Amino acid sequence: MKILAIEASGPVAGCALLEDGTLTAEYSVQYKKKHSQSLVPMLQEMKEMVDLDLSSIDFIAVTAGPGSFTGLRIGAATVKGLGLALDKPVLPVPTVDSLACGLYGTDRVICPLMDARRQQVYTGIYENKDGLKVLEPQCVTALTEITAKLNTLGKEVIFVGDGVPVNEEALKEQMQVPYLLAPAHLSRQRAASTAVRAAQIYAEMGEAALVTADDFRPEYLRIPQAERERGDKRNYKVFV
Repeated sequence: MKILAIEASGPVAGCALLEDGTLTAEYSVQYKKKHSQSLVPMLQEMKEMVDLDLSSIDFIAVTAGPGSFTGLRIGAATVKGLGLALDKPVLPVPTVDSLACGLYGTDRVICPLMDARRQQVYTGIYENKDGLKVLEPQCVTALTEITAKLNTLGKEVIFVGDGVPVNEEALKEQMQVPYLLAPAHLSRQRAASTAVRAAQIYAEMGEAALVTADDFRPEYLRIPQAERERGDKRNYKVFV
């Protein structure tokens, strides 16, 4: 099975190719350039580097949200364009699941923290000793709520994500159980993790996990700012 994965949900823009369980290629950049400037050139360079025939992929995996509203739209537009052009389905991967999937073989609880602003985080609680187990599915909440749940579990925690530096001082005050902060190479979204998580989801759900490129929608978990400002609370999913 050949999976092309796209990451644009946060500070990192990335793409990866997972082929029969082997990570054939990964391209990842976290810099000042906008994802709209970097994502497609990265895909093109990766394609040329590994002589990838895009028509040979089985499906496209993408972090579907939550995350940056702009980043999710760019990722969705890229995936929809590719999927429609190639007539390939899409497998949406929850962004917080993908972050947790990057840590493996640990007895500790994994808690991704993505900065959702307005004193909130996108987060969840996971175990990944020999396969990802969702203890608390991804959500948007106050940091105090997720730390209270972690303290109740009574297990050592690993924090990962761009929300960790923002909330590091608050974690010192709120955490009552031992915890670690993931190092730099494990602390951000990776297209490779999205590809691996997509493969796991497909193994569990099969074709039911796939959607058409036309039907794919990003999941924001929270109303975009423009809609909040005009009082429009009709839908958390933005059509692109």
